[in-house]
Amino acid sequence: MSEDARRCWDEQAATFDEAADHGLRDPAVRRAWSDLLLPLLPPAAVVADLGCGTGTLSVLVAEAGHDVHGVDLSPRMVDSARAKAAAAGVPAHFRVGDAADPAFEPGSVDVVLARHVLWAFEEPADVLGTWTHLLRPGGRLLLVEGHWSTGAGLTAAHLTDLVLRHRGEAEVTRLTAPAYWGGPVDDERYLLVSRR
Repeated sequence: MSEDARRCWDEQAATFDEAADHGLRDPAVRRAWSDLLLPLLPPAAVVADLGCGTGTLSVLVAEAGHDVHGVDLSPRMVDSARAKAAAAGVPAHFRVGDAADPAFEPGSVDVVLARHVLWAFEEPADVLGTWTHLLRPGGRLLLVEGHWSTGAGLTAAHLTDLVLRHRGEAEVTRLTAPAYWGGPVDDERYLLVSRR
């Protein structure tokens, strides 16, 4: 990604967690995400949280006992993520890097987790190819995406097609409940899980 993109996300870091689904400060919103994601993780998983932002999901997953490694383009987002993990007393690891081509060895993680990241890349199919090579045998993709009222994003049908170019399964769960977002939404939001 470009220096402009890095600068844009750096500028948003200080206020990023104000959105209910970013900071998960509301216990009901945090519980909704916990109930959604944690049952999908294998025991003691190594999780790559790509485009981790301020590390909210990373910390949520690390608190459940998983080994989480977050990557984000923005140094300020990574600083926030590190501070959040330290405040929570969990050993999540964060580094500045390109989520499209993260510095992990092939076959080194159990789960690739990304929330509202894939839509931003010019070639999401290529990025998915890179991400699938990071997975160990039996590894899982957990992709939270959407197609918003602005016209930006990826439809569930489009992302399913992209995932099935690399994987044998793509299961979509619609995330329409206000509990995930801190209020009602009128656009397409979903979780795609690929276990094989």
